[in-house]
Amino acid sequence: MALGGNPIFNGKNFRGATQAPRVPQAPYGQAQYGQQPYGQQSYGRAPGQVMDGQGGWGQQQPMTTEQLQQMYNQPAAGPADTGRMTYDDVIVKTAACLAMVVAGAAVTLFVSMGLASMLMIVGALGGFVLAMVNTFKKQPSPALILAYAGLEGLFLGGLTRILDQMFPGVGLQAVIGTLSVFAVTLVLFRSGKVRATPKAMRFFMIATIGYAVFAIINMVMMWTGAVDSPFGLRSSVHIFGIPLGVFIGLLAIGLAAFSLIMDFTSIEAGVQSGAPQRFSWTAAFGLTVTLVWLYVEIIRLLAILRGDD
Repeated sequence: MALGGNPIFNGKNFRGATQAPRVPQAPYGQAQYGQQPYGQQSYGRAPGQVMDGQGGWGQQQPMTTEQLQQMYNQPAAGPADTGRMTYDDVIVKTAACLAMVVAGAAVTLFVSMGLASMLMIVGALGGFVLAMVNTFKKQPSPALILAYAGLEGLFLGGLTRILDQMFPGVGLQAVIGTLSVFAVTLVLFRSGKVRATPKAMRFFMIATIGYAVFAIINMVMMWTGAVDSPFGLRSSVHIFGIPLGVFIGLLAIGLAAFSLIMDFTSIEAGVQSGAPQRFSWTAAFGLTVTLVWLYVEIIRLLAILRGDD
């Protein structure tokens, strides 16, 4: 699995689980440790005898035809039966995280605008702290991951309410846009037409670092009052009459969409390598982080476009 993508999936724990070596098989004709070689019997055991509860050898009871048929009809143990991560696990846990995001966002709809703004700040700061905790935690914690999703819901709900008051309908458009990008990205990944190749991931890493540097500079200029535009350089600088934020926003949405591709690649690697089932929470957490990022970029781009009308 190539490096440089979502740090949640590139963490030592998840990556180690997906790259864990399989149990080695003994060469043909040799027994594994603790087993007798083929064709040899344990000392003191006659043919057809098994060890009983007293530590001695007793006669093995033959199985009936019904018992043999019942064993034959039983389905083979799947990944879920052996405690391994499956796609269903990831889907269910991701749905639980998104439900917490929606629940947190719904809270901001039933409070005053001032309180919604305060909850947005609390959600942003609390979500950032829990994102760091969950990213570097050795074992995934469902409670902390769901708490992160709830805090991000407060942040997104407050942000959406503020922007939707300024530009009515922008929140619904952002939700539709996020779901559309997610669906298209998943279809392209499943079809094999878009893959996270090493070359593409190097470009992603360089572009993401550049975007992060711009975001920090833009934030500092807004805090210091160097620019008085609501979105800083994004809306105050124009190129050929088009706000800079449109170009930056399209780049950011493309980066978030490609991050989804890398998330899908990591999840696929985890399922195929038989990662422990608990890491399905890590996968759900990673997808939630990327979807939150994608939603923020889409609603900001829509607000810039609406504000430039």
